[in-house]
Amino acid sequence: MADKILKELKIKVWRQKNAKSKGKFETYVINDISTGSSFLEMMDILNNDLIEKGIDPIAFDHDCREGICGTCSLHINGRPHGPDTEVTTCQLHMRKFKDGETIIVEPWRARAFPVIKDLVVDRTALDKILQAGGFVSVNTGGVPDANAIPVARDDAEEAMDAAACIGCGACVAACKNSSAMLFVSAKVSHLAKLPQGQVEAAARAMNMVSKMDELGFGGCTNTGACEVECPKSISITNIARLNREYLKARISR
Repeated sequence: MADKILKELKIKVWRQKNAKSKGKFETYVINDISTGSSFLEMMDILNNDLIEKGIDPIAFDHDCREGICGTCSLHINGRPHGPDTEVTTCQLHMRKFKDGETIIVEPWRARAFPVIKDLVVDRTALDKILQAGGFVSVNTGGVPDANAIPVARDDAEEAMDAAACIGCGACVAACKNSSAMLFVSAKVSHLAKLPQGQVEAAARAMNMVSKMDELGFGGCTNTGACEVECPKSISITNIARLNREYLKARISR
């Protein structure tokens, strides 16, 4: 199918000078955008137009633009990563929008993700949760042969599915309580299903959940919005596993 041209779009975007200033929406008009363009390419074109007019370009995060890093975190028309499924913002194409449409672009909205500028938020809270326990630190000796540590196929597949989480924060943005439970559960499940992760399992669950609460993330709402908006389709069954791991840790202590 040949790409079409969107003759006019209105981009209603959140503008905020810095973390301390009060932000507001500004509306810009952009013309002649190909439906084959990605959303970020459209933002690049818009920024070029703004620069030519002497207007400060819109700040937004991006890196790989291949759906791998999770950096391109935008809230588009009320949905994290926009009106598509199993994609990050950089994988969203303009064919998902109609000519003459008004597109509303916001940053992630969560107390734990303070706005730095415009659409850029500080997501180091997720890094701090990982630093609290999302790793294996025990001495496992030299590198073993490929099949030296047997892992059941189902366990290996569940671990790798959970490890697919890219830490973009869409689950937090989708949750009405700004919960990070899907993110934390993916990191805990990834290691809980592997023998290398068993030694520190109890401490990991306790430390990561405690850090999540400390950083101001809310509790799980059980609505499943996080799973729906996750670009990697991380399952909420991981949250049930996290709850079990945390309960076992509390009982053992």
